Parts: sequence; structure tokens; C-alpha cells
Amino acid sequence: MASCWWRWRRGCSWRPAARSPGPGSLGRAGLSGLRAAAAAASRAQMSYFNLVKSLTSAFPNMYSISRFHHVTPAVCCCSRTRSGEKYTDPFNLGWRDLKGLYEDIRKELFISTTELKDMCEYYFDGKGKAFRPIIVVLMARACNIHHNNSRNVQASQRAIALIAEMIHTASLVHDDVIDDASSRRGKHTVNKIWGEKKAVLAGDLILSAASIALARIGNTTVVSILTQVIEDLVRGEFLQLGSKENENERFAHYLEKTFKKTASLIANSCKAVSVLGCPDPVVHEIAYQYGKNVGLAFQPFLPFQLIDDVLDFTSCSDRMGKPTSADLKLGLATGPVLFACQQFPEMNAMIMRRFSSPGDVDRARQYVLQSDGVQQTTYLAQRYCREAVREISKLRPSPERDALIQLSEIVLTRDK
Repeated sequence: MASCWWRWRRGCSWRPAARSPGPGSLGRAGLSGLRAAAAAASRAQMSYFNLVKSLTSAFPNMYSISRFHHVTPAVCCCSRTRSGEKYTDPFNLGWRDLKGLYEDIRKELFISTTELKDMCEYYFDGKGKAFRPIIVVLMARACNIHHNNSRNVQASQRAIALIAEMIHTASLVHDDVIDDASSRRGKHTVNKIWGEKKAVLAGDLILSAASIALARIGNTTVVSILTQVIEDLVRGEFLQLGSKENENERFAHYLEKTFKKTASLIANSCKAVSVLGCPDPVVHEIAYQYGKNVGLAFQPFLPFQLIDDVLDFTSCSDRMGKPTSADLKLGLATGPVLFACQQFPEMNAMIMRRFSSPGDVDRARQYVLQSDGVQQTTYLAQRYCREAVREISKLRPSPERDALIQLSEIVLTRDK
């Protein structure tokens, strides 16, 4: 019966007859469609519908998950420019405003003690793709153009890009301590080289330097927006340390953790630059929603989240720059695992004991690869990317707006 259910589910594509009232809400048409499908389905199919309904009710305005099962692997975004201007590669376009990025960050981290200086500057070596700063400056230009056709990025908006990268890096240093990680970006972690205690202090110092730079901007609204990120990072880490026994609550717990640990930084950084460049609250919400949906879809080019969780099962360690199956080894049930659990209920016991018994990690990995958990997590990421494109398309056409559209597409084709 279970195998018949999964064959049936793979053959279905649910599309509501009318647009739902908001992201994450099924709306009347969507609910009636689901009820009709459920009435025709067997009892074995009900657990999936219950999962969808629980996710929708848990996050009616936050997560667009009510329609995440989908079988058409279409590219979710359009890569053609619609601005009428010559299109430029999004990374090249973003780097125009980020020349000297890491040098400027190192200036913010002016430290006289050699060892502490080396620790704090360890990840600011210029070898990263700097996805967060790029998305921030592109959003700044897109909002400025939308507001008054200004083609310049303000100094305060560029400062947000630096601050976002500093907060992110501080969180990586702390995460590596919590996870006892030995490698990051293809090299040893700070905690493995200098020890856990010094690594915690280095992360604290980077965070304090980011806070000083934020205060220097002098905008209390922006300060409030970005301090929310720091709170979310801490709350997200606590959510990751916990687990839900009820499998219907488990996915909602996972997505809330993903938002707080990953998407909040991008969403609020995008909102911050929109506040600095445009007085319109509608534009602020567009920027926030774009960042939130892109952040939920993937954890970009380092480990954004749904796509990163897919790569944890499909990519090799050399390409990722960190060990694969790392989340399972840490006891974490990510998207592919939670989808696979619907097909293999025996995984529930493994999830509750956080894959701590001998052989759990290998068995769980095999279950995931035998299921369509990876495929369904990818489809869910595509849903978020489509929502991001829908939001950013509300802005006036510009090369920067189109670059943001393309960036949401790039993540779905990355392999590391």
C-alpha cells in the first residue's frame, strides 16, 4: 500500500484554481482541491495531507509550504532581463560596489594582538563568493532605482553588506564550536586550530565589531531590524538542539529553525537597505519577502538551506568543502530525511534518538537515497524561489532587479 501511495503521489501535481490569499495559505480553492484528492485517496495517503495541513496552520503567513509536492522540474525563475538594459552577470554586477570588501572588514576588526587578529580574519581571506553582501548591494540599487531612479549605493547601504557578512561569519565560528566541526570552506576550522574557548571569543569579537559598525549608521530602525537577526540566530540554534516527537510538527519545527538560522539574516539585511534607500513600507516588505524566500530555499554557496540539505546527500566532501552526511552525524533531521520518513516510517525512531545508534547514519542515508526525499526537497526550494521572483518583480525593472531574479535561479543548479 505504501509503495502504491508514493507512486500515486509522484504522479500528482496540485495547483490551486485561484491564487491563495498569501504565502503559505492554501485559500478556499486550494483547500477544496486537497479535500477532493483526499476523499478519493486511500487511508495510507492521509498522513501526507495531515502534514501539509499542519504546516499550513503552523505558519499561515510565513511559509509557502502548502503546495510543495510538485512533479514538474521546471526552472523556477526567468533568466532573461526585462529591464531593457544590457544584462550583466549578477556577481560582476554586485562586485562593482564591493571592491575592497574584505579589506574593509579587516579594518573594522582592528586588533593589536596577533593571535586574536589571525583568528578573526581567518575566514575573511577573500576566497568566499560573498553571496550575502552581493545580494544586499543588488537589493540596495534595485530599491534606489525603484524609488527615485538613483544609480548609486549609499555608504550606509554598503555598510549593511559588510555587517551582514560579519554577522554570518561570527555565526559560522560559533556553529563550528557547537558542532565540533573540523573543516569549513575546504580548510580547518578556527576551533580545530586555536581551540574551542578562543574560537568562541573570536566569534564574539567579530559580532561586537559588526555591532559597532551598525551603531555608526545612526538609524534606529535599521539597528532594530538587524539586532533581530542576532536574536533569531540564537533562537534558531536552540530549535536545532531540540526535536518534535509528532511528525506533523517536525517539519514546521525544521522550517522555523531554517528561517531563524539562515533566512532571517538575508531577509532583514535586504529590508535594512530598503529602509535606507526608500521611505515606502511596501518596498520594505518586498525586500524582506525576497530575502526570506531566497534564504529558505538555499544556504548560499556556503552551506542556504533546503538546497544545502539536498547537497548533504548528493555531493561529495571535496566539492562541498565540508564532510557530507554531516547533518545526520550531528543528529539533525533535514528536509530530505523528513520527506523520506513519510515513505519509511521506521526512520521515526532514528530521528527521535538523533541517529545516535550504530549504523543509524548509514541506514538513514540509504533510506533517503531510496526515497524521493531529495527530489521533493528540491521542489520545495523551487517553490520558495518562485515566490522570491514574484516579490522582486514588483519593483521597477533594472539590471539589479533582474540580477536578483537570476540569483534565485543559480542556487537550484549549484552542486557545491
